[in-house]
Amino acid sequence: MHAESFSMLADPNVPSSLLDGVALARLYGEPLFHMPDGLYIPPDALEVFLESFEGPLDLLLYLIRKQKFDILDIPMAVLTEQYMQYVELIRKRNLELAADYLVMAANLMQIKSQLLLPVKHTDTDEEVQDPQAELARRLLEYERIKLAAQHLDEVPREGREFVKAYVTIEQTHASMWPDVDEEALIAAWQSLLNQAKLKVNHRVARQELSVREYMTSVLRKVSESGFVEFQDLFDPAEGPSVAIVNYLAILELAKEGLIKITQAAPFAPLYVSVVLWKEDENVL
Repeated sequence: MHAESFSMLADPNVPSSLLDGVALARLYGEPLFHMPDGLYIPPDALEVFLESFEGPLDLLLYLIRKQKFDILDIPMAVLTEQYMQYVELIRKRNLELAADYLVMAANLMQIKSQLLLPVKHTDTDEEVQDPQAELARRLLEYERIKLAAQHLDEVPREGREFVKAYVTIEQTHASMWPDVDEEALIAAWQSLLNQAKLKVNHRVARQELSVREYMTSVLRKVSESGFVEFQDLFDPAEGPSVAIVNYLAILELAKEGLIKITQAAPFAPLYVSVVLWKEDENVL
């Protein structure tokens, strides 16, 4: 066993997940760091690696939650030291995986160094970005995504929690053609043609009404009688269109001064009479 492995076992503060990340296996509950002497492994044997963490952010989040650190006020010195211990151990196993972890290790060392340096105050209004706050933001965002992925994984999945049941149902399609002969089809077609000939399209003719023509008609009726009640100038049988034009004709005659509309009292009947002009006066 290497000296680093012995020091890792002797340190009680090292999480068991860190040991599992670098150990080959567990034997009787203890991590195994090297292969036993005399153990033969065939060249084509299947080798399986089970990594404890999915990436640098996953490791940082585990260390923070395990020790109940405040993610908005992370003790960078303690966190960086524990993180570097894991990176040093995993680097000896998987250089490709360690490359991602080394990038985060460099960021942690930079944040730790900036926190040790005094803050320089400048006269400019530019806000200095807090690297520790940026790290906390990334961790919180990663945790939300991880929890969402866990919730999605809990959704029942075909092939894992359930399988589709397939039942073969024999379907018989009834014939859609009616049981008729050619003579019945010919008779039906002839009946449709006869009905089409009897059909008459209804067309609504547009009625053209002239206010001037009805002015002449009203003036003639009033002149013949001399004094006519207002309602006698309308014929209900002619319809509303004629009544409206007739009413407009009466108003136009009154406007031009050819007829006079009088009423003895409020709500009393209206009467229409012809205006008689004198030759020597401009008034009635």
